[in-house]
Amino acid sequence: MTDTLIIVQARTSSSRLPNKVLLPILGKPMLSHQLARLARVKTPHKLIVATSTLASDNPIAALCNQLDISCFRGSLDDVLERYFQAALTNNSDGKVKNIVRITGDCPLIDSSIVDQVIRLFILSHVDYCSNCEPATLPDGLDVEVFSFEALKKSNFLAKKPSEREHVTAFIRNNPDTFKRINYSHTPDLSYYRWTVDEPEDFDLINKIYQTLYLKKPNFKLVDILNLIRKEPELTKINQHILRNEGLIKSELADQRSDNQATHHQTVIGKQHDQIL
Repeated sequence: MTDTLIIVQARTSSSRLPNKVLLPILGKPMLSHQLARLARVKTPHKLIVATSTLASDNPIAALCNQLDISCFRGSLDDVLERYFQAALTNNSDGKVKNIVRITGDCPLIDSSIVDQVIRLFILSHVDYCSNCEPATLPDGLDVEVFSFEALKKSNFLAKKPSEREHVTAFIRNNPDTFKRINYSHTPDLSYYRWTVDEPEDFDLINKIYQTLYLKKPNFKLVDILNLIRKEPELTKINQHILRNEGLIKSELADQRSDNQATHHQTVIGKQHDQIL
């Protein structure tokens, strides 16, 4: 058993673009293309998909079975718990030490970048390493690596809804508890958006695949950049969409919940004072 576990989280119930991970690109589900790209990661690893137990995610489990890739099924909304249970299930011999988190809406993920982030994590002896704090690569090439122990601690301590929904939010919110390092890329390419949340995102990804895939199935970051330099109008397709919109919404929901709780306590306190 290898000590590195790559977990791809995927579901069909995305509110902005339902069923996006199964949308066809050149006759194959988008998720299938992404898993093929991750299979090229050179670091010894096991690759699994973590989806929910909902019937709507049965097609994801069926795809994994077809591709001979392990699939774990757990909570839809408590993604942190889903990740921990997926890691625990695949760590029966206790040898898994490194968890790599990839989201299933990143069909342009670059295996060489995944290797570089894993390597930095291992050499730095930290609890968490990513290439998105701050981001210097296009949205859609995000890689997060963390220790099994950090995941275990997060699952035990995280309470906020945003920290349960977004797997690494608790780690990132507690820098005094977890040692962290960031992988940076030069030049800064973070203004590009290559993830899939909206129809415009999928339109861009589809065009990139149609142009590059048939000639070079394992096209890399540099190949996409060369294409965009030749056809700069491609970037206009989805440049208006905000990065990390889902996380921002979750954090705002946390704030509203905290404010409501504070208001409730204030009202109770005033009522108590009046009684006295």
